[in-house]
Amino acid sequence: MKEKKEQIKSLKVAFFTTELDLTTNEAEKFWPLYNTFDDKQFELRHQKMRAFMKRMRDGSLDRITEKEANNFLAQMEDTEEELYLLRKKFMQNLKVIFPAVKILKLRKAEEDFNRKLLQQYRNKGQKK
Repeated sequence: MKEKKEQIKSLKVAFFTTELDLTTNEAEKFWPLYNTFDDKQFELRHQKMRAFMKRMRDGSLDRITEKEANNFLAQMEDTEEELYLLRKKFMQNLKVIFPAVKILKLRKAEEDFNRKLLQQYRNKGQKK
């Protein structure tokens, strides 16, 4: 899993660098900021949602009490709020190093990269 994550990270660096046409100075400021953001985002999504995902996979979601369901919903809302605040802070930090147009290009590059990665994953699954 860690090896795959590093491989994806390398592909992302190459893709973003090309798509954003980063200067050396911009890249030196951007990548530490982006990597910190990306790591925190990954941690929030995967660590905090682990219990809920386990329940969905093992079928126990059908046997969950209303109280437990409300607790999971509250946890999901908290996680979404944390992700929103994390992205908001990241955008504020980006405004110091990038013009607004480049920040929009970053958002597009993120969407394009994720779409491309998903498509490769789907194509790989169809070949099996």
